[in-house]
Amino acid sequence: MAHAAPTPTGYNAAGLPDVFSLRTHKIMHWALPIGLGLVYGYWVAAINRDGGPVTGWNVLLGFASTAAFALAWIAVRAVAPLMMRELHAVLWAAFSGCAFGFLYSQTGESIVRSVMMSLVITASVFAVMFYRYYTHEDAEGHRVS
Repeated sequence: MAHAAPTPTGYNAAGLPDVFSLRTHKIMHWALPIGLGLVYGYWVAAINRDGGPVTGWNVLLGFASTAAFALAWIAVRAVAPLMMRELHAVLWAAFSGCAFGFLYSQTGESIVRSVMMSLVITASVFAVMFYRYYTHEDAEGHRVS
């Protein structure tokens, strides 16, 4: 007697197990930029404080940096997939370079050093992201599973 082979449930299109539910993915869609924004804002405020006392302006700088980082992350995440792979990589590289450059500028180093360091980060992120998008898309720019 022949039976149909059981099909695995809980797997995505790539054949990998989908460990998290749809609800978890939706929560993390918003929790990740906000959580990383909080870490970034605290980091900016801590570097700017330079071991001195915590002031109201320092706290305001931290929360403003948190909001700017999280909103920029959400905007880049929404817009970048609509672009072709080169612009997709450029957008994430620019976001990373700007975030790092602002963070590095809080150390008190010269603006030239801050710009040079952020350009290195931007170029590195562009190379990695372009390679990733180039190897995960077909010639028309559609994602390959």
